[in-house]
Amino acid sequence: MKILVLSGSPHKNGTTSLLIDEFYEGATQSGHEVVRIDTAKLKINPCLGCNHCRRNEGKCVHEYDDMLEIILHLLTADAVVLVSPLYYFGLTAQLKTVIDRFYSVNSLLRESPKKLYLIAAGADTDDWAMDGVRAHYKTLCKYLGWHEGGTLLAYGLAERQDAENSEYKIMANKFGKEI
Repeated sequence: MKILVLSGSPHKNGTTSLLIDEFYEGATQSGHEVVRIDTAKLKINPCLGCNHCRRNEGKCVHEYDDMLEIILHLLTADAVVLVSPLYYFGLTAQLKTVIDRFYSVNSLLRESPKKLYLIAAGADTDDWAMDGVRAHYKTLCKYLGWHEGGTLLAYGLAERQDAENSEYKIMANKFGKEI
């Protein structure tokens, strides 16, 4: 299976980076092909809602930014994993910008059902803190006609050391193995 991991973290060695590494290890051990894209390192312009893509066969008005690389992997992936630290009770702006740009290829994405997974990590320990992220994930699945593959919501991870010393590290590896 080809798995596309879209990371929204701007931190190279943060909590979600560790969880991605563990997920990657588990998934590749199970024989999956995993492509990881760190969206914060790319130049991706926000969707303008201009509908240029709708009038030009999916070609976005921002044709020269880095989104094309993501779309090529997105269209050929069997599964997509969204990974984000919790920023003000939602996904990071970097990841949300990429998701908004799915708009240019909506029809292709909706014709090609995939499994969608979510890994999110936050310093908060209250279960409700992830409600917004959880709702966004479920809404994406419903809208795109994709299958809910599962979520790993990691609470109480303010720093990388918190993740290194937690059960979430093991859970991320297992999540990758069982995908």
